[in-house]
Amino acid sequence: MTAYELLATDGSARRGRLHTAHGAVETPVFMPCGTYGTVKAMTPAALETVGTQILLGNTFHLMLRPGDGVVRDLGGLHRFMDWPRPILTDSGGFQVFSLGDLRKISEDGVVFRSPVNGDRVPLTPERSMEVQRNLGSDIVMVFDECTPYPASVAEAERSMALSLRWAARCRRAYPTGGPGHLFGIVQGGMHPGLRRQSLEGLGEIGFEGYAIGGLSVGESKEEMDAVLVALLPLMPRDHARYLMGVGTPEDLLRGVELGVDMFDCVMPTRNARNGYAFTSRGTLKIRNARHRTADRPLDAECGCYTCTNFSRAYLHHLDKCGEILGSMLMTNHNLAYYHGLMARLRASIETGTLPTLASTLRDGWTALDEPF
Repeated sequence: MTAYELLATDGSARRGRLHTAHGAVETPVFMPCGTYGTVKAMTPAALETVGTQILLGNTFHLMLRPGDGVVRDLGGLHRFMDWPRPILTDSGGFQVFSLGDLRKISEDGVVFRSPVNGDRVPLTPERSMEVQRNLGSDIVMVFDECTPYPASVAEAERSMALSLRWAARCRRAYPTGGPGHLFGIVQGGMHPGLRRQSLEGLGEIGFEGYAIGGLSVGESKEEMDAVLVALLPLMPRDHARYLMGVGTPEDLLRGVELGVDMFDCVMPTRNARNGYAFTSRGTLKIRNARHRTADRPLDAECGCYTCTNFSRAYLHHLDKCGEILGSMLMTNHNLAYYHGLMARLRASIETGTLPTLASTLRDGWTALDEPF
């Protein structure tokens, strides 16, 4: 069986199914970030309750703590964190390249200073594949260099070419038929020609899915949209398409309209811990004084545990007091909202009504007087 099945389309939008060793994932899908083997403020049971199909783990951080060998010896990441569903792990590349002067790049890979204890740690394409194999990932990402923004054509081309050479090494270290699916990552900065070249090079190597990296790194919405409009029609129809590190509900809707299948972002969880709730009427900040006596849910259209049982006034109180429960309830709602949004998008693609739903969603998001 192939990794990805295309089930229906509506314009460029795609309704599909991704097959993994830990079950099928209905797409388009949003993946919460479980950086250290946990999605902050959520138990595994709560994640399942709000509709999480697949989550993202972080190779870089888990390699450093507790160590990929420890996770392997304890039965893999699924058993370690008691998560029975699929897991995608990033390669560690983005985190390494965000270290700035603490890392040195060469053809072989990267050597960096550990942010945990200052040790010098090498990370190569082969080592990244070893770590992700030890974690037991269902979807493994190639080790790449995240092209900085802004980058000239020459800078982006050098970075893209290095990432392609590393991708080939990842494929050799993690051959087809392995325990998980290996995804290539398209780089090339904001330059359409380089993006096309990267995609063609990855296609020659051959992967089970293809991701779009190097976006949501400081560029404007217009620049990101231009890259997606140019690139997505060129991507293989019979493989999953993953837009990395994106984003807001509007970003997800726009990505789905253009043909993206998979998304991840810290936004729903991080923003929840900072008092922001995503709703059908836009984004609201629960710590604002207007919510101190508001006896109504975050979102009247939401049936999550938070909206069913607690008022804005109570959530405002928890936030003001710095109570852990506040972060838990806000995160529960935001993830339920994101997963509910993706379920509605999947259903609308099946019925050919995505444009109608998109119009309804956008009208609602602009109705609130507290834009994010």
